[in-house]
Amino acid sequence: MRLLDWAVVVAYLVYVIWDGVRMTKHSGSAEGYFLANRSLPWWAVGLSVMATQLSAITLVGTTGQGYNDGMRFIQFYYGLPLAMVILCITAVPFFYRAKVFTAYEYLEKRFDLKTRTLTSFFFLISRGLGVGVIIAAPSVILSIVLGWSETATVFAMGLSTTIYTMIGGVQAVTWTDVKQMIIIFFGLFVCLFIILSKFPPEVSLGDALHLAGATGRLTTVDTTFDLKQTYTLWSGLVGGLFLMLAYFGCDQSQVQRFLTAKSVGEGRTSLLMSAFVKIPMQFLILLVGVLVFVFYQFQPPPMIFNRVEQTKVAEGARAADYGALNAEYEKAFAARQAAAVEYVKNEGSGGDPAARAAARDAYLAANKGFNEARGRGIALVKEASGNKTFTDVNYVFPTFVVQNMPAGVIGLIIAAIFAAAMSSISAELNSLATATTIDFYRRHYKPEADGRHYVRVGRIATGVWGIFACFVALYATSLGSLIEVVNRFGSFFYGSLLGVFVLAVAVPRARSRGAFWGLLFGITSVWIASRFTDIAFLWFNVIGCLVVVVVGYLLSLTVRDPQAR
Repeated sequence: MRLLDWAVVVAYLVYVIWDGVRMTKHSGSAEGYFLANRSLPWWAVGLSVMATQLSAITLVGTTGQGYNDGMRFIQFYYGLPLAMVILCITAVPFFYRAKVFTAYEYLEKRFDLKTRTLTSFFFLISRGLGVGVIIAAPSVILSIVLGWSETATVFAMGLSTTIYTMIGGVQAVTWTDVKQMIIIFFGLFVCLFIILSKFPPEVSLGDALHLAGATGRLTTVDTTFDLKQTYTLWSGLVGGLFLMLAYFGCDQSQVQRFLTAKSVGEGRTSLLMSAFVKIPMQFLILLVGVLVFVFYQFQPPPMIFNRVEQTKVAEGARAADYGALNAEYEKAFAARQAAAVEYVKNEGSGGDPAARAAARDAYLAANKGFNEARGRGIALVKEASGNKTFTDVNYVFPTFVVQNMPAGVIGLIIAAIFAAAMSSISAELNSLATATTIDFYRRHYKPEADGRHYVRVGRIATGVWGIFACFVALYATSLGSLIEVVNRFGSFFYGSLLGVFVLAVAVPRARSRGAFWGLLFGITSVWIASRFTDIAFLWFNVIGCLVVVVVGYLLSLTVRDPQAR
């Protein structure tokens, strides 16, 4: 990066940390630190809800997903609007009127202490793992830009965000989220404009979409019903619905957002804002990834986007093999480039259909040959490094930005990625600290302390979870596409957590015995499904929820005392 880029990034980081620290004056009491005194406007809460979910994983992982696989990932969110409507009717008024700090407090009132504790524990595990993945995404960026090790960048990003979250509490998190969302949207539109401006003069946006469409990257609806396919209409509408209900209705990181709203009505509006804006935003981010794919039809991409691994192989014992594969890759690119130019020329001419079909077939064949050459390069890296799960999908977008954006714009987009990361990291850490303090420390160890004492404990808990998440992040980048990894982590727990709340709210006959053991059976069933079947992870949410509800209801029938919880 050049001096102007560094100036933009440093100015952003200094401002965000200063802005978060100055919110300390609003966080003296427990109500202020954990719930902002329930005083925030709906639009701020709505932007914070979106910012909590829109992490750097979304900008890094989703753009990489769009580059590799196209728009199919958008189906993941098709259940979101319906989920938000359901939660506006049920969860928002329910939790708000209960006057709770955490979603899990209610479970003690409805069932018993051990059910509350177990549910909160599983939330802590799932979010602790998830925030580690969220930290890993911007660390990938820093490692490319600065040339640092990923270990150094993980702790630089994770601990810097932990500091202002510890000091400012949820008030700092929310208002910082608002400003960060503005930077993110602005950065996305600037990035989109720059990509389009870098296409060859003879290639229009329509031509670019034709190229992407020919490879299947514009598919947004796949009606195939196959439990093994991750992204289909049905997995999004059913599995995605269960995931979104669990995430926004049972996950403390989201429940805590709408609990900070001024009223039930404003809490509902904040969720509806996400329902209507989230899918278009994800569409835009995926489209950026698809257009990066089109850009690389005419400009040579690196065979391996992970520069560190590429250098190790190119300069190591397999250097000769790498050189031969790279030469083969360059020839495959030249063939694809020529075929792409010919395809665009024929497609835009409106001429002979046979000639257009032939050009399309030639392009697809050349693209297949290019992908095979790149696949052999990735296989070599896996073999040379011993990392059988190696993938460089998370490095596609940052590599494109650093290599192709003009001065100043690189800094802006890096700042946008940092904004996305810090908004999610801070919100997740704050929710982890809230659950730790309220559900464990206050409930089990010191129930009679004053509010300032709990604020101090909350700050300590934030720091501990921040360090824990950094260690998780060290391993996350080797697990595959980060956008899939974080949702896979969540899907192991979310469906089962949702099942407990379904028992609590919708099944009057449910008792604590059923809820407690149903939750354990649900988590176990998801592990069995992940270990012994090829079912896509989105369906884990359905499996976990149904097992908890069925087992929980049946076990509740064994409780004879009608007054028992």
